[in-house]
Amino acid sequence: MSSATGPDGSAPRRRGRRGTGEDTKAQLLVAARAEFSAHGYDGATVRRIAERAGVDAAMVNHWFGGKDSLFTASLQVPVDPAMIREKVLPGDPERLGERIVRMFLWIWDESGPDPFVALLRSVAAYPPAARMMREFVGRVVIAPVVGAVSPDRHAERGALLASQIVGLGMVRYVVQLEPLATAGHDDVVAAIAPTLQRYLTGDLGSMNPDS
Repeated sequence: MSSATGPDGSAPRRRGRRGTGEDTKAQLLVAARAEFSAHGYDGATVRRIAERAGVDAAMVNHWFGGKDSLFTASLQVPVDPAMIREKVLPGDPERLGERIVRMFLWIWDESGPDPFVALLRSVAAYPPAARMMREFVGRVVIAPVVGAVSPDRHAERGALLASQIVGLGMVRYVVQLEPLATAGHDDVVAAIAPTLQRYLTGDLGSMNPDS
């Protein structure tokens, strides 16, 4: 077959400068990382991000669907927070811990450990990335879930929930400590989901550092 056509007989894609849409998305991502790093999630606005990128603010919704999705994309997180909420929140609130563990195991197994490891390395090496990740986990992923089912002490419950999820990912996929590294999903859920459920809806006791 001639090199002038692709495997399906179509003309090859031209190399060179990216199209306008791809340029706009890239400019928005660069601008978003700068704004989120400098001002945090709350301080960064769609208007300021668009101004920094030199595009209309409507392009944020057009290309990313809103501020949350742009924040996720700017962090290069291999997970859609909206999808997590849609999958775990419906159903019995007393089994929410189980659904959360299953969801994250599925996400990590589907994407592989590389994106998770890369994310941890960037957070450890670059303090603004740590701030962005903290706000992403707290506000975009955890807060909506905790707020939907937890009776009180949302900040404490969210922090505990995040510690369990991140810790599970670290030990199973990064450190690969046995037997957790190769345990089946059902076994991991049975061991960890009750702890998550207590963090979500149970009695936390006191978290006063002076007690």
